[in-house]
Amino acid sequence: MGHEKIIRARRDLHKIPELGFREYKTQAYLLEFLGHLPGGRLDIRTWKTGIFVKISGKNPRKTIGYRADIDGLPITEATGLEFKSIHEGKMHACGHDFHMSIALGVIEHFAYHEIDDDLVFIFQPAEEGPGGAEPMLNTDIMKEWKPDMIIALHIGPEYPVGTIATREGLLFANTSELFVDLEGKGGHAAYPHLTNDMVVAACALVTQLQSIVARNVDPLDSAVVTIGKITGGTVQNIIAETARIEGTIRTLSVESMARVKERIEALVKGIEFGYQCKTSIDYGAMYHQVYNYGPLTREFIDFAKAYGKINLIECREAMTGEDFGYMIKDIPGFMFWLGVDSGYGLHHAKLNPDEKAIGKAIEFLSDYITFKSRQPL
Repeated sequence: MGHEKIIRARRDLHKIPELGFREYKTQAYLLEFLGHLPGGRLDIRTWKTGIFVKISGKNPRKTIGYRADIDGLPITEATGLEFKSIHEGKMHACGHDFHMSIALGVIEHFAYHEIDDDLVFIFQPAEEGPGGAEPMLNTDIMKEWKPDMIIALHIGPEYPVGTIATREGLLFANTSELFVDLEGKGGHAAYPHLTNDMVVAACALVTQLQSIVARNVDPLDSAVVTIGKITGGTVQNIIAETARIEGTIRTLSVESMARVKERIEALVKGIEFGYQCKTSIDYGAMYHQVYNYGPLTREFIDFAKAYGKINLIECREAMTGEDFGYMIKDIPGFMFWLGVDSGYGLHHAKLNPDEKAIGKAIEFLSDYITFKSRQPL
């Protein structure tokens, strides 16, 4: 089977990135594509902007699940591609257009090639935030069609086409957003003694936050506290009454996440006292670690090494966050990197994955799922 139709689908989807739980055009496109496949064994249901697709097997002993995320990012695309985003300020800068098109290709394959086991494909919204995996797990559809195992991939710009990478155990970190608001007393720049300057307070807090990893996290563990944005004030000669810092927390253990948050809260309380201001903390979206189930992952690694058409790397864990972690916390499964050989990384405005990876992924996944259908769980 050629993959020209899937490449076209990828380009069509790349043009219409939408943010979490607003993927209306994306959902409509996916449903139209699925609607042109043979429908005898396909059952398609929707949840919000997500989609469940069940393909019935001929002699099912188990259900194999596959997840693809569908949302884009609030990034202005700078690739110059002919099929660049037509939604200003939004881009598929994390490869979810690849993830969707690969899933469509695998569904198309099994629409025409029946296997024993049932298959459930999940097109999940809001992976980039506020998180769609956990609420999808709690739907009646998921409870009825719950897979016995589930897998997913994520494009890896740093790996060449024809390479996949994964590992048993921890693959991606625990992650949490971080928002801290500070409120003091503004005033004229000439009278600082009559104010409580929140730009100064925010800067002090940012500096203090950098001590957490250095002095409160086990050196044999890993954690990252990144502040990516500070806002405060209105003009150069007015002392700022409010300020806001925005960042992320990433840890390789659940225990370290709790410890980091405990220290953040203590430091913020200190800022509140020392700078005579009010503060509030919001952790926003929090994602559970992606912890690959050992027996299934080892079997997958062995299959990939013997496959002959791809190169398998047993990689290190990464500080990347992915809410697929919630799914494999509840269902045995794993995630792997798919090499796409881009000179620019994830969440970059010039990310341009090599489309040759799409066909290779479809063929490999179709063969792996066929193999797995012949095996006991």
